[in-house]
Amino acid sequence: MEEGFEREDESEKREIGKLAVWSVSSAKPGNGVELLRDSNLETYWQSDGAQPHLVNIQFQKKVRLQQLAIYVDYKHDESYTPNKISVRAGNSFHDLREIKQVDLFEPVGWVRVSLCPNDSIEFLRAFLVQLAVLSNHQNGRDTHIRQIKIYGPRQRPVIGQQFEFTSAEFIMYSTATNSTAC
Repeated sequence: MEEGFEREDESEKREIGKLAVWSVSSAKPGNGVELLRDSNLETYWQSDGAQPHLVNIQFQKKVRLQQLAIYVDYKHDESYTPNKISVRAGNSFHDLREIKQVDLFEPVGWVRVSLCPNDSIEFLRAFLVQLAVLSNHQNGRDTHIRQIKIYGPRQRPVIGQQFEFTSAEFIMYSTATNSTAC
């Protein structure tokens, strides 16, 4: 485990970022989108251009979403550190709606944003999640984000079943029966 990655109980959620295609609105050469997912807190994506700075997380199918976590470090990044972010979701870029807007005050470490509507136990379902950096500390222009993780709920296995099936079709055929006649 990388240093600085706090151990969190993930029995109720799973990281699903590997199922998505990631893109950004802009990036400085050498500080691209791939650094958001490299599990290294020393590297960072750096935007290059006018705000808002965007990170797009697109899934091939509609997924259930629970939480977005970003790692930011005001002590190292100062004016490059976001101080206001917006999390948006939808089916495409044309129907995005804001889920949460969060103010950050000199954050150091993981900032976790619930994606559940009204912080309920219901899950958000979407094809696309967009993180928008609306402003930075000290009126900084470009931004640094060191890591992003996105979580969905952990699938519950069927009781007595040794494998975890995720589709109704597999679950339907997953039980072996003894059909020998008496």
